[in-house]
Amino acid sequence: MKSQIIQSFGEPSVFQYKEISKPELKPGHVLIQVKATSVNPIDTKVRAGAVPAVAPEFPAVLHGDVSGLVSAVGEGVTEFKIGDEVFGCAGGFRGTGGALAEFMLADADLLAHKPKNLTMEEAAALPLVSITAWEALFNRARLIPGQNILIHGATGGVGHIAIQLAKWGGATVYTTASSQEKLEIGTRLGADITINYREERVHDYVQKYTNGKGFDVVFDTVGGENLDRSFEAAAVHGTVTAIATRSTHDLSPLHSKGLSLHVTFMLLKILNKDMHKHYGEILMKVARMVEEGKLRPLLDSNIFTFDEVSKAHEYMESGKAIGKIILKNSW
Repeated sequence: MKSQIIQSFGEPSVFQYKEISKPELKPGHVLIQVKATSVNPIDTKVRAGAVPAVAPEFPAVLHGDVSGLVSAVGEGVTEFKIGDEVFGCAGGFRGTGGALAEFMLADADLLAHKPKNLTMEEAAALPLVSITAWEALFNRARLIPGQNILIHGATGGVGHIAIQLAKWGGATVYTTASSQEKLEIGTRLGADITINYREERVHDYVQKYTNGKGFDVVFDTVGGENLDRSFEAAAVHGTVTAIATRSTHDLSPLHSKGLSLHVTFMLLKILNKDMHKHYGEILMKVARMVEEGKLRPLLDSNIFTFDEVSKAHEYMESGKAIGKIILKNSW
């Protein structure tokens, strides 16, 4: 089958086209005829060698997010049949093949039926970011109706889904962004209040919107110095949940406010087979929300083909994307 592989870690140009063997069907798995995938920051980190512990062996087929058609069904699989449209985050990491190929072998527990009202490209945007946002908000932060939540990164992959999930969950949603265009998108996604973080300091918007008390929950999708700003924005006994914490910080604010800090790293459950079914269950809920009109993906206007994966990774690393970067299979 046709594929895009890497033979070593490196810059986006390290991708190369290669004919490789189609994966062999295994019990509990399905073979997917890949229609689309999307780029997530973890995909660029794997490619660059920043997270070698989760990288597949060379030659490696990357990318976890996938949408496509079931072309073969392994022994023991009952929830899918040949021809079904599916989506999931099901490979591209240690011990698995990724989506940048004509076919992808996937554990059926990691998949769900594609929302009927989405295209394959739209569906490919959802798995990793929706699972991450769901885990962070409901399984880690334990968000409940009536709380106020600050979500950093209104138009980011995880951020734009988190706004919609938090609103669906009954919270009052505040979100940050860097431009008027992004703030307007945040409003359209359902945010109650949008904040231009380049124009307002944390102290000022905490005072303005919470009378200085801070937010019940802060969801940091950015990391780095922004995590310190998240600590500052949180209320006494508040909760900070984060997805990018490979950095060093002063934890004194956690002590002085009695904060809880929760880290979500969704790959852990993909790498642990015993936890796969939980992700498939989340995606079933997400698909239902999409079909009910309560959730939708935000796609960047630039859509690439699999042969343009190097350009897609360059674009991701440029920081210019608004929403998810999609690649469609044109082979």
